[in-house]
Amino acid sequence: MTQKNNLCLFIVGCLFLIQATSIEAQSKYPKTISVLQELYHCEMLDSLTYSAYAQKAIAENYPHIAYLFITLANSESIHARNYKQILADLKVEVKEPPNPEIKVSTTKENLKNGAQAELQVIDQYPQFLEKIKPENYEAGIRYIMYAWEGDKQHRELIEKIRSGTGLFFGFLVKKIEKSPIRFFICQTCGFPTAEIPPICPISKSPSSKYKEVVIIK
Repeated sequence: MTQKNNLCLFIVGCLFLIQATSIEAQSKYPKTISVLQELYHCEMLDSLTYSAYAQKAIAENYPHIAYLFITLANSESIHARNYKQILADLKVEVKEPPNPEIKVSTTKENLKNGAQAELQVIDQYPQFLEKIKPENYEAGIRYIMYAWEGDKQHRELIEKIRSGTGLFFGFLVKKIEKSPIRFFICQTCGFPTAEIPPICPISKSPSSKYKEVVIIK
């Protein structure tokens, strides 16, 4: 048998093993895979939406609000990356979401819409965890917990933003735009914080895993 034939047999064997592993994973963790696919799509959409909101804020001369949106976009992007990696580890083909139609309004409305969407997602995490719990796929549970805990950190800021999107929007904007603003994000779990902790409170990663969010000019 020639070296070329040996190589072909090796490739066929690898492909068969990958396919068998994928079939086994889908039969063993169907709910986990389904939830991870759904969350991956959600996180990708959220990241793209916040990025679009940031561009609108820049256009309306709200650089600090744009920075807040970019921070959220980066955090959601890390969540999406983690979900995609878990699916890849399970040898499951990741279904990329179709190009979404993102509705962008004024910054005032974008803040309001972003707040409502974020809070809804936060409240859905217990349902996702309850659904996959019986399958006990540790990595899936761990990274969904990471995303949930990270998104909880948005809650206080988002609630303040939502409360200020009415009559007090002008006052809120002036306060945000005049105040120094700086965020760092754990590259392991997506946890955002204004100060780098010695150890990430969510993923327990070292401070070296934190990266500063770049300010949009």
